[in-house]
Amino acid sequence: MANGRSVLGQSRIGWEFFGSELKRRREAAGFSQARLGGRLFCSGQYICQLESAVRKPQLDFARLIDEVLETDGIFERMCKELIDSSPYDSYFADIAYLEGLADTICDYAPVFVPGLLQTAAYARAVLLGSFPFKPEGEVGPWVAGRLARQRILENPAKPEVWAILDEGVLRRAVGGNAVMHEQLTHVVSLGERRRIGVQVMPLSGGACAPGAVLKIMTFEDAPPVAYSQGVMSGHLVDDPALVTQCVKSYDVMRATALSPEASLSLIKSVAKEYAHAQ
Repeated sequence: MANGRSVLGQSRIGWEFFGSELKRRREAAGFSQARLGGRLFCSGQYICQLESAVRKPQLDFARLIDEVLETDGIFERMCKELIDSSPYDSYFADIAYLEGLADTICDYAPVFVPGLLQTAAYARAVLLGSFPFKPEGEVGPWVAGRLARQRILENPAKPEVWAILDEGVLRRAVGGNAVMHEQLTHVVSLGERRRIGVQVMPLSGGACAPGAVLKIMTFEDAPPVAYSQGVMSGHLVDDPALVTQCVKSYDVMRATALSPEASLSLIKSVAKEYAHAQ
C-alpha cells in the first residue's frame, strides 16, 4: 500500500464500506429502504442493492443521497474517491466491479480475446495496437489492471464463464506468432481444465452474431445485466426487457457456433499454425 491505495490504485474505502455507511446513516435518520427509495426516485430494492454493494451509484445519485440524509457531502466524496481510484476506464469500471460479484459471465468477442482470458503479452499488444504512442508508464498499469480482473478465475467454481469467440479472433495475429500461440494455448488450457466453456463462431456462421462486444452477467441476489462496448465507450443494460433480448441473441450464437469440443480442436489447430510459423 502507498498513500492508502493498492498497487492498482484502488481505494481502501471500498463499495462495501459505502453500502454499510449508507445503511447506518439511513437507519439513524429513521428511513426504511422503501421510504428512502421513494425520496430518491428509485425502489427500495435498489437501496438494498447499494447497501449490499451489488450495485454502485452514479455521482449525481450519491449527491442526492447526501441531500436527503443531510450528510454534508460524505457520500458524494466517497463515490468520487472510488470512481477516481479505479484502475479501469470510467466506462468499464462498473463492469469490472460486477464481474467480481457475478455467478455467471457470458462473453461474445468479435475482434479480440475477452479481457478475462488474455495473457499479459496479448493484452499489451491489444493496447499498443490501438494506442501505439502510449507512454510506457501507462502501459504497465493498464495491463496489470486487466490481469487483476482474472483473479476471479482462481476460484475453481465461481463464476461460471462462457466465451464465444469469432473465428476472426483466432486468425488475427495480434502481437505476432509467438504471442498468438501463447494466447490460444492459454484459452485451450482453461477450456480443457473446464474452468471456462468456449465456442468458436465460424466464419461460415453468417450474420447471426452482433457486431460489438457483448457480455451478460447473472447474480445470486440481483437481476442480470448486459454490457455492450464500442470505441472508447460502453453501455450497461439493466432494463429487464433489453437484457432478455441480449440473452436471446446470445442463445442464438450458442446454437450457431461450433460445439465446445470442435471449438477447442480448431483453437488447437490454429495455435499449431502459429507455432510452426515462428
